[in-house]
Amino acid sequence: MRASLTFLLSGVLLLPLAAQQNDKALAARVQRLEDIEEIHAVLLDYGRYLDARDFAGYSKLFAKDGEWVGGFGTVQGPAAIQAFMEKQIPGPNRGNTFHILSNFKIDVHGDTATAWSRWTFVTPGADKKPAISQAGRYDDTFVRENGHWKFKRRTASNDIPVPDPTPAK
Repeated sequence: MRASLTFLLSGVLLLPLAAQQNDKALAARVQRLEDIEEIHAVLLDYGRYLDARDFAGYSKLFAKDGEWVGGFGTVQGPAAIQAFMEKQIPGPNRGNTFHILSNFKIDVHGDTATAWSRWTFVTPGADKKPAISQAGRYDDTFVRENGHWKFKRRTASNDIPVPDPTPAK
């Protein structure tokens, strides 16, 4: 009887500890999924704001020291990113062009994260049907800033059209 009572007491004492560990593991898994979902929304908002030429909203997706790197150049900080994009892509989107964003791979590491994705820029062709004008990839670093995910660094690379090879010296 004493052995059964000891087992019962130790089982009862261990149960709350095991439940706490399970609760912490579950909370961590839920937080990771929520983080991935928020980053996914940032990635989609980036394309939505870009296509709408809403560079004020676009720039707010970047951290206070966030950096955009691409074919136009490199710029850092939301205000500078907004001014830079307004200069590079002025006026409304009258050409009915848009981006298709896909192949999201998001990895969260506490308050930082990385992501990789594809982009495709679609324009009306000569026959007025959709035509792929350019395509490439994004390599991203994110940071949690004031409780929300922001781009720390977004690097846009072109894959199509294929860049000319660097001439041999």
